[in-house]
Amino acid sequence: MVSILALWLPILVAAVIVFLASSLLHMVLPYHHGDYRGLPNEADVMDAMRKAGVQPGDYMMPHGGSMAALKDPVFLDKYAKGPVAVLTVMRSGRPTMGPQLAQWFVYCVVVGVFAAYIAGRALPPGAHYLAVFRFAGATAFIGYSLALWQDSIWYKKRLSTTLKNTFDGLVYGLLTGGTFGWLWPN
Repeated sequence: MVSILALWLPILVAAVIVFLASSLLHMVLPYHHGDYRGLPNEADVMDAMRKAGVQPGDYMMPHGGSMAALKDPVFLDKYAKGPVAVLTVMRSGRPTMGPQLAQWFVYCVVVGVFAAYIAGRALPPGAHYLAVFRFAGATAFIGYSLALWQDSIWYKKRLSTTLKNTFDGLVYGLLTGGTFGWLWPN
């Protein structure tokens, strides 16, 4: 058994490597460039949303509000006519990536902590590289990928986007597993 504190170096190094790899996957490789599409008549839709006073948050339309309302003929008619949408509205203003990048790095550290916990409980100091790679890598893959599928199942996010994000999670898991295997204490 290896304590989480003894694994601080692989946790941080894996977080940095995954952070850099994610930048490469999203900025250099083109396969994520089509994940989102623009709306037809985008300017008109944006004007209508501003007029309606839509604030940042998560929305669903049509919105029933309760289980009973989902059976209401008015709601069912709205749903049948469409459009049906799940929408996240962000704050207006100049786009900045700083806060999201900081949150992403913290998330990478958290995934590393869970990988350290699982591998550290299962393996002794001096464990073979491949054993460490398997435990840490599989745990990191789970942390980076599995919950993404809920958005495709429940909110109909495009399967192609979820598959691409799952592939990214596989890369991050492999990098995390390799880092832990390399830096595992003796």
